[in-house]
This record gives sequence, structure tokens and C-alpha cells, in this order.
Amino acid sequence: MSFSQLGLIAPLLKAVTDQGYSDPTDIQRKAIPEVLNQRDLLASAQTGTGKTAGFTLPMLQNLTASKAVVRSNQVRALVLTPTRELAAQVQENVLNYSKHLPMRSAVVFGGVKINPQMMTLRRGVDVLVATPGRLLDLYQQNAVKFDQLEILVLDEADRMLDMGFIHDIKKILRLLPQKRQNLMFSATFSDEVRALAKTIVNDPVEVSVATENTTAKTVSQLIIPVDKSNKPALLCQLIKDHNWHQVLVFSRTKHGANRLATRLEKAGISAAAIHGNKSQGARTRALADFKSGDVQVLVATDIAARGLDIHELPHVINFDLPNVPADYVHRIGRTGRAKASGEAVSFVDVEEIELLAEIQNLIGEVLAFKTVEGFEPSQAFQPPALNLKPKKIKKPKKPKAQKAPAQAEQAASKPKPRRRPRRRNKKPDSL
Repeated sequence: MSFSQLGLIAPLLKAVTDQGYSDPTDIQRKAIPEVLNQRDLLASAQTGTGKTAGFTLPMLQNLTASKAVVRSNQVRALVLTPTRELAAQVQENVLNYSKHLPMRSAVVFGGVKINPQMMTLRRGVDVLVATPGRLLDLYQQNAVKFDQLEILVLDEADRMLDMGFIHDIKKILRLLPQKRQNLMFSATFSDEVRALAKTIVNDPVEVSVATENTTAKTVSQLIIPVDKSNKPALLCQLIKDHNWHQVLVFSRTKHGANRLATRLEKAGISAAAIHGNKSQGARTRALADFKSGDVQVLVATDIAARGLDIHELPHVINFDLPNVPADYVHRIGRTGRAKASGEAVSFVDVEEIELLAEIQNLIGEVLAFKTVEGFEPSQAFQPPALNLKPKKIKKPKKPKAQKAPAQAEQAASKPKPRRRPRRRNKKPDSL
């Protein structure tokens, strides 16, 4: 099936061709016709399956068909995303696919000045991509109104809930007109996500193209056991030995991301860190430099990396395993996107065995192990079996400090204090 068979109009087909796509992905084949029929949609799609185009293309066509003229400060379609990076990525898709249409779009998120966003919204926009917090700020300042809203898209609903946006989402829903088309996308549909869906979608069509918590078949996965202290040196060696030019590295903490980026720079490898403590300008520059190839390694935390879409990203490294097993699936989903192949390598130290077991149990797969010469762990370990909680490997106890000979001799020569005999209370004589 081609895009032309999905019922898309000529300007959208031309935009798709301009992007170099010819055949739709599974989620696009299933979602686009339903959205064009103006049905509410509840879609479960694994990351990297092309879901953004799955709602952007039919959304733009429906807006074109309605022929409404957007008024000042009004919005015709609202796309809510959990992170700034994902918002920017969705807006990039909207711009690419709407370039042959008379559409105005904008993206708003926190971390940057609000006044330019208010000026943009003054003219009104057909499509607004937003993070919840900044959208509410703009509404409170009368910069955005929803009287003309026709379509609501909630992207990555599971992550919205994970990040604590449920109250902001409920506030926004109360501001929107009741009559609208609702599109809800999520990597997984937990009980919490389904409960939220009941308050948003009406008689939805459900589409799913991936089993929950499965990894893409296009991604090869490898575990390298290594001591924690040797992880930075191992990363430097792998990058140099294999001549990797574009590597996304995941760190568990912000400070760890900064330290690792500095270490890579000292080793002559261009690197940048991206996390929540960085300004939005710095995050945007780092991502742009990484995409262009000016930066070889991007070190990111889970939240900052959510929604990153780097075309044909070849390598993802889990420098630290995530605390939440599902984040492993999201992390390695940054590579192997849109049917391209990718490689995901995880560095695992002895203290992360339990985390590895949880990840393997989640994805239902025992991952391949491979040691690297010169970086063998001080304590050898094997991949844990599925559905078995591994025993914690105890660290070797430190030998007790021995007393100096003089002290030992002096202690031995000291007479032990005599213990006084215990007095027993005698029973009184019987009368």
C-alpha cells in the first residue's frame, strides 16, 4: 500500500515525497484512514514507528477540509506533548508536511521567553504544539483561546502520566469545547492511561501495532559486563576503535551526564550533555549540533531524551541501566527507527544485575553478553535467567586491620579481670 491509497490530498502526498517516504508504516496505514473519517482514535505504537506522521497528515487534511479561518489568539488543532524536545520535533513534522498548504503553526514550551510566543499566537494558528505547563501560562495571560478548536492530540500519554502532568491535562480539558476530534497516542496502555482515555475520547477506534514493552526487531542488543570505574574508558575505546560518528549515550543522572561529556572531550571526542538543568537554548543547540554531526556524542538523561528523533541514529549506549525497566525500551527505541537498523549496547556492572533481570523479564528476552578485552569485570557474572530474581553478588569483605606487634603483645600480657561471683538470693526458712 502506498500513501496515495490512504486518501491523502495532493499537497500532503507531495510533502511526503519531499521527505523521501514512499510506503506508510503499520501505524500510518491503520491510523490515517480512521482519522480522515473524523473518528476518535486510541493508538498504541512503539517508539520509532512513524506515529507522528500518523496523526499529523490526516489532521492537516481535516483542517484543510473544514476551511475555517483562524481568528486572533485562536487555535484549531492542539497537540500536547510531555517534553520540550518532543514538542519541537512534532512542530518540525507539522512544518514539513504542511509546506504546500496555507497553514500557520507554532510551538510553545517553557524554558524560553514567553513574549515572542504571545506575539506569534496573536495572529492565531491552525496547529499549536505545546507542553502543558506553558500552555496554561499562556491561557492565564489571555494569549490563547480555544473557541475554534477542532482537534486535540495527546502524544505519549504514558509519559505524560509518568511525569506528573495529569492535573495540568485535566485543567486543559476543562477549557476545551466538548465537540472535537480526539487522538490519543501512547507506547503502552496501562490502567492509568485507559482511565485518562475515558475522559478524553468518545467511542474511539483502537489501533495497535506493537506488543507492550517489546523492543524493535531492527535493533541489535548487547550487554558488556564492566566495572563501574572502567565505564568511561570503555566508552572512549569503543568509539575510537569502531569509528562511531553519532552516538546517543544515556546517563542516569544530570551530574553523571556532565562528567561523562567532559571526560569524552578530554579524550578528543566531541560531546555535549542534555538534561533538565540545561537551558532550553543550550539543549536546542546541543541537539542541532548532534544532528548535523558537529557533535559526535550526545549524553542525555531519560527525560531530556524523550521524543528525540534523529534520522537513522546508528548507536545507543546505556552507560547506566535505567531504574525503570520500561525506560530501557524507550531508550533503545531512539535507534532502529522507521525500519532502519540500529545497535544498542549496555554497560552493566555487578551492582546492576537486578536492574538487568527486571529489564529482561519485561522484554521477555535474555540479552547477549560479551566481554571486552582489558575491561573484564573484577567479579565475573552471567546474564540472569528470565523470571528469576538474581541473587545479589556480595562484595568481598575488607580484611580486618591487624594490630601492630607491640600492641598485640601488650594486649596479651594484660591480665584478664576476675569476674565476681554472682550472689544468689537464699530462700527464707519455712515457718
